[in-house]
Amino acid sequence: MPIIPLKMPKMGESISEATIISWMKDVGDTIEIEETILEVATDKVDSEVPSPCTGVITELLFMPNDVVPVGETIALIDASEISNIQQEISNEEVKKESSKEPKTASKSTSSNSELNARNTEFIRNPDAFLSPLIVSIAKKENMTIEEVQSIPGTGAEGRIRKSDVFNYLKNRQYPLTSRPQATPKVAKSSYNPPPIKYVEGHDNVVEMDRMRKMIADHMVYSKHTSPHVTAYIEIDVTNMVNWRNANKIPFQEKYNQRLTFTPLFVEAVAKAVIDFPGINASVSEDGKKIIERKDINIGMATALPSGNLIVPVVKNADDKNLKGLAAEVNHLANASRNNKLKPEEIQGSTFTISNVGTFGSLMGTPIINQPEVAILALGIIKKRPEVITTEKGDEIAIRSMMYLSLSFDHRVVDGYLGGSFLRKVGDYLEEFDPKRKI
Repeated sequence: MPIIPLKMPKMGESISEATIISWMKDVGDTIEIEETILEVATDKVDSEVPSPCTGVITELLFMPNDVVPVGETIALIDASEISNIQQEISNEEVKKESSKEPKTASKSTSSNSELNARNTEFIRNPDAFLSPLIVSIAKKENMTIEEVQSIPGTGAEGRIRKSDVFNYLKNRQYPLTSRPQATPKVAKSSYNPPPIKYVEGHDNVVEMDRMRKMIADHMVYSKHTSPHVTAYIEIDVTNMVNWRNANKIPFQEKYNQRLTFTPLFVEAVAKAVIDFPGINASVSEDGKKIIERKDINIGMATALPSGNLIVPVVKNADDKNLKGLAAEVNHLANASRNNKLKPEEIQGSTFTISNVGTFGSLMGTPIINQPEVAILALGIIKKRPEVITTEKGDEIAIRSMMYLSLSFDHRVVDGYLGGSFLRKVGDYLEEFDPKRKI
């Protein structure tokens, strides 16, 4: 009687655990392959977890609100009826083939006996990262999560690529099931925080919600992992501000999209990343290799109505024109505020921006969004008198000024790279073409 373990899936490169929201099935219920069995949540988004097989749930190992590490077994499924289903399918194939080519019947019959033998040799890699593209292909081909994670990856650090999946599908004859794997123990911190004295009924004690707890853990992890250094510059964005104010209404009438400052910021950052690709990187898990990302995926920190933050991602920002960037930014911002972001829309960022000026802040020192190596903060745009150089000499004029601050991981980004990149972003914003066509 095969018992299949359901494990907490990996839902992103920097996600190490998830919280169980609710079980859609109970012990004794029958579950179909790919049917939703539970809902889980990370610090970024809520997701549904499908069943890896058809069977009967025999045990639920965790309860709602439990925080579970990725790869941990969370339920057990009796998949004994899989063999019966496969036998019926095999018998149907034998009947069809025997009417056409009698010699192929013996081959179809023997395939079922080979299934159990080959399944016992199957070892799944629960840490295999699945990109949104791979997940999309898997859904179209009716592949289980475990089956996809069994495919040997030829990408960096064993990452599964599109070509790997297609090569596997050419020779795919049956779905695979997995055998239980040993789960590594999660190390616990030995730090004991000092006690905090408060008065019951006088001080207001508020329980952290799930997202706030996970954000706190992620921020502590980032500060513990990356030695943060922050650099600042002040820039004159008068030309950009005047152009945007003059064109925001015509832009919306022409493209049916709001023109905020964010797509202009994303555009400038993407250009600067092309000039300084070393800023678009990550550090390998062993801390000995620098992984420079080819894709330029810009995360944009977005405030939620609850007060928490989420980071949706503008994928391949360097390939989009201003119209495309505006449409993507507006979509992600609206989906964030309405809790309608898809898992793939908050994964894969390679660099993040945080517009702290939205809250009236002059500047900020943001914490790096792991596993990235830098994050840019954009302060409030304020008008003030400045000394400028003209053909007539130095003059005092009213200009729109703002501060940019770049926090970077000093393990791999030194002052030259960090400062040069920050200056280049500032140059693109300051040198904005006031005669640009929409």
